Amino acid sequence: MRSNLFDASNHERQTTDRWTLQSSKMLRCSLQPQAPEIISAQGAMVAYQGQMDFSYQGSGGGMKLLKKMATGEGGNMMRTRGHGEIFYARAAEEIFLLQLEGDAITLNTKNMLAFDSSIQWDIRSLGGAGFMAGGLFNLLLQGHGMVAVTSDGPPMLLDCSQQPTFVDPQAAVCWSANLQPQIKNDFKMGSLIGRGSGESFQLGFHGPGFVVVQPSEGRPVVAAG
Repeated sequence: MRSNLFDASNHERQTTDRWTLQSSKMLRCSLQPQAPEIISAQGAMVAYQGQMDFSYQGSGGGMKLLKKMATGEGGNMMRTRGHGEIFYARAAEEIFLLQLEGDAITLNTKNMLAFDSSIQWDIRSLGGAGFMAGGLFNLLLQGHGMVAVTSDGPPMLLDCSQQPTFVDPQAAVCWSANLQPQIKNDFKMGSLIGRGSGESFQLGFHGPGFVVVQPSEGRPVVAAG
């Protein structure tokens, strides 16, 4: 049988690294019994080799549990341990790896693909609104380990230190954990574009740090019939 499907570029990349990009759209992780487990977005696993054990990643109780109940944020995560290789992807989106070295980063939950279980995580509200008041929420990751994030298209990195920066909440992938974004409600823009567009609300960033923006507001969610 002959096909360019069998080209060497499509073969699994053989490496001893724990985290490897098989391609720009697929992540390969190597798991060993003594190594930290991997926490991933539920449904992100596309294949694995070897012996794997999958379990639901619980909230850990306390405020995390209350936030999940109120928002659903961070509620669809899976914990994996085992011996072998596991592959992650999401809708052919671009994948990027971030190595945390005692620092922190804030993620849009829909852009979180996977991270080492050695990393501490929490759900945080934005704009000064409490979670019971219907505020926006994202995932704070801090500590030591690897994080994989996705972008629906080639991302753009914006420096927020020079001037105020405003981003559509659905287009923001991640940002410096020291930045405290505020919700800006632009009624004039909303009246021009139309109600329910979502673009009348932006996240405002200003200070030393960055925000990563994807060239998309995310894929539409189709309600089940």
